[in-house]
Amino acid sequence: MPVSEGVKRLLVGRALRSDRLGETYLSKKIALPVFASDALSSNAYATQEILLVLSLGGLGLYQWGPLVAVGVVVIYLAVVMSYRQTVHAYPSGGGDYEVVTHNLGPNWGVFVASALLIDYVMTVAVSIASAIDNLGSVFPFIAKHNVWWAVGAIAIITVLNLRGVKESGGLFAAPTYFFIAAIFIMIVTAIIRMVLGTNLQAESASWEILPEGSFTGFALVFLIARAFSSGTTALTGIEAVANGVPALKPPKSKNAATVLLLLGSISMTMFVGITWLALHTGVKITEKDSDLIGLPAGQPQKTVIVQVANAVFDSATVPVLIISLATALILALAANTAYNGFPVLGSILAKDGYLPRQLHTRGDRLAFSNGILTLAGLAVVLMIVYQADVTALIQLYILGVFVSFTLSQIGMVRHWTRYLKTETDQGERKRMRRSRAINFFGFIMTGIVLVIVLLTKFVHGAWLVVVAMPVIFLIMKSIHRHYQRVRAELSTGEDDRVMLPSRVHALVLVSKIHKPTLRAIAYARASRPTVLEAVTVNVDDDETAELIAEWERREIPVRLKILDSPYREITRPILLYVRELRSDNPNDVVTVYIPEYVVGRWWEQLLHNQSALRLKSRLLFTPGVMVTSVPWQLASTEDKSVEEV
Repeated sequence: MPVSEGVKRLLVGRALRSDRLGETYLSKKIALPVFASDALSSNAYATQEILLVLSLGGLGLYQWGPLVAVGVVVIYLAVVMSYRQTVHAYPSGGGDYEVVTHNLGPNWGVFVASALLIDYVMTVAVSIASAIDNLGSVFPFIAKHNVWWAVGAIAIITVLNLRGVKESGGLFAAPTYFFIAAIFIMIVTAIIRMVLGTNLQAESASWEILPEGSFTGFALVFLIARAFSSGTTALTGIEAVANGVPALKPPKSKNAATVLLLLGSISMTMFVGITWLALHTGVKITEKDSDLIGLPAGQPQKTVIVQVANAVFDSATVPVLIISLATALILALAANTAYNGFPVLGSILAKDGYLPRQLHTRGDRLAFSNGILTLAGLAVVLMIVYQADVTALIQLYILGVFVSFTLSQIGMVRHWTRYLKTETDQGERKRMRRSRAINFFGFIMTGIVLVIVLLTKFVHGAWLVVVAMPVIFLIMKSIHRHYQRVRAELSTGEDDRVMLPSRVHALVLVSKIHKPTLRAIAYARASRPTVLEAVTVNVDDDETAELIAEWERREIPVRLKILDSPYREITRPILLYVRELRSDNPNDVVTVYIPEYVVGRWWEQLLHNQSALRLKSRLLFTPGVMVTSVPWQLASTEDKSVEEV
């Protein structure tokens, strides 16, 4: 086995047969952490993002925190109920893309897909950056090199996902449930301590916030709306369950609906609990350290969840460290939701001809390996460009997902309306009307949030997403047109027949007489072409004279054709001669035999075959020309052949 293959097997495991795909299906207890880790993890920063925006107007605006949180909960429940209808109606895994394509048309479907692809990349970037940010609150040396820690975390999660959905899901289940348990223990501990009369107070409770301005009237409404849009980051990841239905064990739709219900119940309880504790303990946090009066010089601000943990556990090192590690783990693993959603969506789009075909096929671990690697590469680029800054990345977040939310809900409304026109069973019609009402309510709610997100985040960086979505849409449409053109050119009609060429004119390229040349001549003769000749290019008169003399001395039974090249070119004279043969005899096929060395080491490839590669690449564009490589294995390939066996 080659060393590279051994390393691959060590990292991703042994290859799996296609007939073992059923073994990779997920139970509900594994599906919850696999598909819901993003939505659950957003509780680690959703409250913080609300308070960061409200702090722009000073401490007084924190009074709006509960109202904003209630708005987020209402939207969350509306989306969860809506997607429970979607997983029953469209269990194939296309999610929003399939719903919108079937009900609003292919163009809207591709537009939604472009929004989702962007949001999946943003999910990885925001989740990993936030995880490193939380660890940096406890370990300062991580904060100093946050970008490279983030890139390393992406690499680890990528390798785990390349091992397959079920295996990575099993690995990620424990940290997800650990995070859920840690947060609920923190909330319950806080309630017990408050019932016993303990006054819980955050480290920053006595500090002051320097407001950036005074907000009244429309400016106040706009700021609260912006805080609400930041808080709706808690909704990201819900759509991944709809995309992941095929990965669940049967009954797939029922299990997916159950996972959505569990997700909504757990996530919103956590969100409400963290927000209530943050406001009750007096947590303060600002976008700029200089705006927080009382923050010790040189000390970075701690995240909201770390401040709450310190208040609940009286800054006890072990419990706070556990909360920090649990939060960092779930944030890092939240990227796993995107690692399951992006490759599946990419595979469906590739199958439909909107993305490169390579994204459609599964790897040897039955995971969509190419999609996983593509997602990782894009996330790393974002991480480096934005220096793993959560505040900067969060501005690009959620716009894409709310575009898909809104269009998906109106698509579901049309879906139920279409079915109601033909359904006669009264019980079924009643169920459909109820489902349509739920989806219509979801459309209204998500549509309102989409407008708010667009207005409040546009100038803060969301304009990049607004530009990127139509650009990706146009790229996918261009790919689709290309595949359609290729399909039209390659398709055969009823009257199409394979026409035999009148003659086969074979050429063997010769630079000197050695073993590869003699093998190529022998192979060409064995194929019995109509005409066979050897061709050499005269770039040096003395060398050409020696070649002719050697040719005649050996009495090689093939005519040697000399092509003059006054400018010492090799490729051009051969191309001109081939085109001349094709021009004189259009019904003939010209077959060019090219002797090549096969080398065992990568650096040897740089020293050989360069002229042959250039010539082959040019001949491939010439109609009626077949190119045949005749390999000669050098001694360095022997080790390679043994390794392969």
